[in-house]
Amino acid sequence: MMDLIKKAEETHELSRDELIALLNDGQYCEELFAAADNVRQKYVGDEIHLRGLIEFSNICRNNCCYCGLRRDNHNLTRYRIDIPTILEMARHAQNLGLKTVVLQSGEDCYYTRERLCNLIREIKKNGLALTLSIGERNFEDYQAFRDAGADRFLLRIETTDKELYLRHDPGMSWDKRAKCLSDLRRAGLEVGSGCLVGLPGQKTETYADDILFFKNIDADMIGIGPFIPHPDTPLHNAQSGSLIMALKVMALTRLLLPDINIPATTAMETLAPDGQAKALQSGANVIMPNITLDSYRRHYELYPGKTAVGGAPEDNMQRLKDKISSLGRQIATDAGSSKHFTNRQNR
Repeated sequence: MMDLIKKAEETHELSRDELIALLNDGQYCEELFAAADNVRQKYVGDEIHLRGLIEFSNICRNNCCYCGLRRDNHNLTRYRIDIPTILEMARHAQNLGLKTVVLQSGEDCYYTRERLCNLIREIKKNGLALTLSIGERNFEDYQAFRDAGADRFLLRIETTDKELYLRHDPGMSWDKRAKCLSDLRRAGLEVGSGCLVGLPGQKTETYADDILFFKNIDADMIGIGPFIPHPDTPLHNAQSGSLIMALKVMALTRLLLPDINIPATTAMETLAPDGQAKALQSGANVIMPNITLDSYRRHYELYPGKTAVGGAPEDNMQRLKDKISSLGRQIATDAGSSKHFTNRQNR
């Protein structure tokens, strides 16, 4: 196992069988995490990039079996935040010292290309970098978002196992989602994806395929989080994903894609009080503090416990600063464009 870890750290290449072996191993986890941390420091440095998360709509046309925002969850209070309030939150993010905002929502068709482009242009007037996480659109939409000033787009594949995808994402198409990732690249956006860890039916072979998929699409950002069952979904009785396995998938992703951006996801912090800190010591270099007004944020419940993490944005920021300082790291002063994206542009 140590030879495989060393190989990954030095060459950033592993075969599917080698990935499976490391994922199945329970003896050398700390050595794997340390290697990922070394690679993170070498390629993207000790700075942690903060992205202000604005969850502007919890309305979704999809019915994913693992997500609390699913269309058929009638126990959820639905909302849309009006444009002036979104802009106010973006300005608040800037006042907190954040350089990037992330606009995230369910797949809400109310926010048309025109509405979103107008919103993007207004936010960009403040000099902020902008990430969108709004689901599947056509190429023309993605191109329009880029032309309006959007910098990045997050679209998680969730799993590369097509059978599992169809089972847990009824009415959706894995191939369409993969095409959207290709369209995002063509549109000139930094491309982010990611996966869940612990969905019923996933195996270590699945995670190995996920990691190789991320490498194959030449991703710029990858978010990995453990599955946490929501009581108002068909998977309410399922077992939560393993934090250790999620960290292993994340660490191996760092080793194979050394210069990308990787967030320490909120789901990790939900499973364990030190989940984000452990992620930051295992290859992660991004945190997304939630700056959504609490009156809305409480209803953006992808999984139970998510909305309980944090508090007032100012308090959340201070806790983050203390956490980052305790790890011997510092908050980045720039917008944190993906070095992988920049390096590819310069090739």
